[in-house]
Amino acid sequence: MSEYNEHTEETSGELRGGGRTDPATAAFVAHRNLLFTVAYEMLGSAADAEDVLQETWLRWAGVDLGAVRDQRAYLVRITTRQALSRLRTLGRRKESYVGTWLPEPLLTAPDVAEDVELADSVSMAMLLVLETLAPVERAVFVLRDVFDLGYEEIADAVEKSPAAVRQIAHRARAHVAARRPRGVVSRTETQEAIDAFQRAVETGDLQGLLDILSPDVVLMGDGGGIKQAVLRPVVGADKVARLLVGGLGRVTGPSLRPAQVNAYPALIIRLDGELDTVMALRIDEGFITGLYAVRNPEKLSRMERETALRR
Repeated sequence: MSEYNEHTEETSGELRGGGRTDPATAAFVAHRNLLFTVAYEMLGSAADAEDVLQETWLRWAGVDLGAVRDQRAYLVRITTRQALSRLRTLGRRKESYVGTWLPEPLLTAPDVAEDVELADSVSMAMLLVLETLAPVERAVFVLRDVFDLGYEEIADAVEKSPAAVRQIAHRARAHVAARRPRGVVSRTETQEAIDAFQRAVETGDLQGLLDILSPDVVLMGDGGGIKQAVLRPVVGADKVARLLVGGLGRVTGPSLRPAQVNAYPALIIRLDGELDTVMALRIDEGFITGLYAVRNPEKLSRMERETALRR
């Protein structure tokens, strides 16, 4: 992995500085952010997405570019196949995971939020919906509905016929539509909900929390067996509010600050200056319906710098 990273970083520097590099590397670097986004949306794990990119690079480096008609499509195809293979491995890891498995949060730049479709597709809420799809369904949905690839291109990537891909896309779209956030929430509404939630948590205002939480709100925690977290989802406004007030009330000097996580406003909790928890929220019709608290330190490494995502 280190050699791959060094090579691509050096090449990126050469391209920015006007230096020369080989065509295969230049093409890979040009599409790298797109390929990472494809892999991340299929896996929900930045670490695994980086491994997929390494495998993609190794295969791409041996390709005869003269025989490649569309470099972007070819790279997406390699990435998709590697991600599908990794999805099966990840599925086995999740079976033995301690507690709830949540997607790895990413600190994202403001430009990601400006692309409404991309922002929706990488939100914590949507990634959890994608977790309910079968691997090929997830790949087809991501490639078609997020990246707008044609059915022929997708068929090549998932090794199915175009007719089969159309059926899979229809089935996946219906599945996602039944589970995705219920309505479009404006940025202003989202920020107001976050601000109200933060004030209530910081002041221990139980009623303030009950006012912003949906009656059927769900709190999920991911400590990965390393940090303490709820092992099963907590359901209901009263239970969630009391857990938050009681839990954070026992901690000395928690620092909460807002951040753009997976293209949506979220809260970062620091204890003694150290990153402890990323709290992402799902908001429907002005109320918080989902709280996703990631505490597993192995999943917080991407929170120190912004991750570039592209379509």
